[in-house]
Amino acid sequence: MIFEKIKKTDREEFIKMGTEFYSSPAVMHSIPVSHFEKTFDVLIGGSPLADCYIFREGDEVCGYALLALTYSNEAGGKVVWIEEVYVREQYRSKGITGSFFEMLPTLYPDAARLRLEIEPDNERAAQLYRRKGFDVLVYSQMYREIGRKA
Repeated sequence: MIFEKIKKTDREEFIKMGTEFYSSPAVMHSIPVSHFEKTFDVLIGGSPLADCYIFREGDEVCGYALLALTYSNEAGGKVVWIEEVYVREQYRSKGITGSFFEMLPTLYPDAARLRLEIEPDNERAAQLYRRKGFDVLVYSQMYREIGRKA
């Protein structure tokens, strides 16, 4: 299994996999294709705030991980948010996600924390994350879309 940074030639696969991911039970709602297109442009544009790794087995694209990079006073340093991690069905249960998680500290040696969100009913993923050393934060998150009136 190879984990490599996304390239310009990955646009179609990234959008296709993102659509697959957001159509799965792992997420609570879908998003417009325009969001994938915008995200791809940000990734290829070299933003210091986002990274994406494509998972490959030979010539086959098996999945991806979309990461957001931020700083946290609470964590005392850089935080790597695992925004999305998706492995196509035929490649699941082969240790791909776990291997990627093991590699993250090497990819981001200056990171103080890895963080992710999980859909509450995704117990299979929660078990994997606990095995990989993730703990549950007892925060409730809130958000407000910019442009929406209070």
